[in-house]
Amino acid sequence: MALIEVSDLTKTYDAGDVPVHALRGVTLSIAAGESAAIMGSSGSGKSTLMNILGCLDRPTSGSYRLNGIPVASMTRSELAEVRGRFLGFVFQSFNLLARTSAIDNVELPLVYAGVSGRARRRRAEAALVRVGLADRMEHLPNQLSGGQQQRVAIARALVSEPKVILADEPTGNLDSQTSAEIMALFQELVGAGITVVLVTHEADIAGYAARVIEMRDGRVVADRRQVPAVALGHQVEEVSA
Repeated sequence: MALIEVSDLTKTYDAGDVPVHALRGVTLSIAAGESAAIMGSSGSGKSTLMNILGCLDRPTSGSYRLNGIPVASMTRSELAEVRGRFLGFVFQSFNLLARTSAIDNVELPLVYAGVSGRARRRRAEAALVRVGLADRMEHLPNQLSGGQQQRVAIARALVSEPKVILADEPTGNLDSQTSAEIMALFQELVGAGITVVLVTHEADIAGYAARVIEMRDGRVVADRRQVPAVALGHQVEEVSA
């Protein structure tokens, strides 16, 4: 069974007199432990699709199953529960709290989930060790490089032990060497059984994924598998929470 399965998804926005058809019948499935890059120009529908996969938006029509659970018609609170149980998010701009230490940033999802203080700290520490930041836990974001800030963001995504990491242009603010290091980290997470789906407009970044899904005008126009390029970087440490 596919971990992510969408069938005939459409999404239409009301933009006044002329409706905007952001998705036009998208059908695809992504298996557990797979890495997939979604590519397309601005307006292709890739961000809309990512928002629906992340349970941040609902389709106009069509079905979406995540780990076998139908989510396309869930209520807002039900979608929030699914996000907390199955999904981790990584963004281009890191989205870290500026006056908050790395470890406190990583703890945030667990605060919202009602996890106790001691358990939160233990799991946040384990996540930061896992991404190679054992010696940066108390640093503020402005004391970290761009790559280190993105590692904090990845640790924050991992701390809830998600089945899927959704990454929106995760290397967009990074130089080429640091981008390769972040992609190495994603590849190691895939090797540990986590599904990674990323949106990118960079062909070299998509080259690190085992699958490339190309979108144009709200449709999937190509879906190909490839032998991913091997990114070199920090090795993920296996840490038990």
